[in-house]
Amino acid sequence: MKHGARNTITGKVTSIQKGDIMSLIKFEIEVPAEMASVITTESLNGLKLKKGSAVKLAVKAVHVLPYKD
Repeated sequence: MKHGARNTITGKVTSIQKGDIMSLIKFEIEVPAEMASVITTESLNGLKLKKGSAVKLAVKAVHVLPYKD
């Protein structure tokens, strides 16, 4: 996925709350901390994320964008 964000963090999906339109995904990141992201359910399905999936997190403005290489 091409994105314009320059700040990236590696993380692991710890939980998913799937909704009809939007879904909340929580991540454990390498630094002992957690982050969360709200994305469309269509994007969640497209990324095929599940609990334990390894992802990179792009931080742009107020958004945390999960992506896979």
